[in-house]
Amino acid sequence: MQVLGLSAVPRAGDSFLVTNDDRTARQIAEKREAAERNALLAKRRKRVSLENFDQVVAEGKIDTLNLILKGDVSGAVEALEDALLQIDVGDDVQLRVIHRGVGAITQNDVNLATVDNAVIVGFNVRPAERVTQLAEEEGVDMRFYSVIYAAIDDIESALKGMLKPEYEEVSLGSAEVREVFRSSKFGNIAGSIVRSGIMRRNAKARLIRDGSVVGDNLVIDSLKRFKDDATEVRDGFECGIGLGSFNNIQEGDTIETWEMREIPRT
Repeated sequence: MQVLGLSAVPRAGDSFLVTNDDRTARQIAEKREAAERNALLAKRRKRVSLENFDQVVAEGKIDTLNLILKGDVSGAVEALEDALLQIDVGDDVQLRVIHRGVGAITQNDVNLATVDNAVIVGFNVRPAERVTQLAEEEGVDMRFYSVIYAAIDDIESALKGMLKPEYEEVSLGSAEVREVFRSSKFGNIAGSIVRSGIMRRNAKARLIRDGSVVGDNLVIDSLKRFKDDATEVRDGFECGIGLGSFNNIQEGDTIETWEMREIPRT
């Protein structure tokens, strides 16, 4: 068959719904489009999470952290609830467990969290089918733990406005030094070829020689393609790299670039 009038390319797995007239088809399409748009907006404006709890409290939006607790056994859930309710954070904010239960996190849990602006805490349990997608669509924060003390620490830190994000080092790329040029203005410049990833100006870098780190916590101070300044140079291209005041550069060295990225909490 030939289909006309599509406003966007359909995705693999989409279904066609046949109606008797164009008006009905348009109404169905508009309702579904509105629902998808609302879900996307909800995902972007996360309702409340442990990271932003102190911010929304400061803005006067809420003063209570609502929790939904789910665990593998009732004893663990009760122990977690008792420990959480003993957290002393003063009179400015409160902690309230609005629901607790045993078993996988369900759509009903997400719906309740949506209505009451709650965070779901799972202890040794995971979401049921399609629950993760629903939580993302509704902007509900779900946390999973296998150690009670880790959950207590995170929630206490959130209540006290001290939950700090965790970071990990992520490699950006590496380059091989083929020749070293002396510059009275910029110091030693490493004539290099990018072997993987990218070299990016102002990125953090380290210099490796024969498998050992010669210089760490460096910065790519200057990056050039021939005589022109460059913001970044990709895999397979040659470039000139300056590491600021660090001049201990030799032919055959490897320059690695990296950055610190926040680890999403799960």
